[in-house]
Amino acid sequence: MKTVKRRRKENKTDYKKRLNLLKGRAPRVVFRKTNRYFISQYIESEEAKDKVILTINSKGLLKYGWDEKAKGSLKSIPASYLTGYLIGKQIISKKLKTPVVDLGMIRTLHKTKVFAFLKGLIDSGLDINCNEECYPEEERIKGSSLKNKIEFEKIKSEIDKIK
Repeated sequence: MKTVKRRRKENKTDYKKRLNLLKGRAPRVVFRKTNRYFISQYIESEEAKDKVILTINSKGLLKYGWDEKAKGSLKSIPASYLTGYLIGKQIISKKLKTPVVDLGMIRTLHKTKVFAFLKGLIDSGLDINCNEECYPEEERIKGSSLKNKIEFEKIKSEIDKIK
């Protein structure tokens, strides 16, 4: 009889995937979704002990000009892209090693928030391989209305100032 580990039963940990990530000895960027925000962490593992070096969540976009009234949209595709872009810029500015992306138990459907996050990482300057067809359309990433596009560009330019 096979024993199911508690975290696997709760759909929190895929032990086979985690073991392969640990064998690679590369740092990783972890992407998680909560009910209200996205959380992204840069993690280095040593002897299966995770050390969080950098943490960014989509709530941090409020500091860069995200509209306070649009707080409820901090779990949208533009927020996902900008969260990836922000953590990518911070990784580059701190001269950390290029990470591997760890999506955990999140389903990876094409053109969704997960791939918007990946596109943000890649656009920030990190060298991560991903098929171009998986990304959401540029219009969805920037937001649909003209006001959203102006705010998106403003926030992105604020993030670009990170050194």
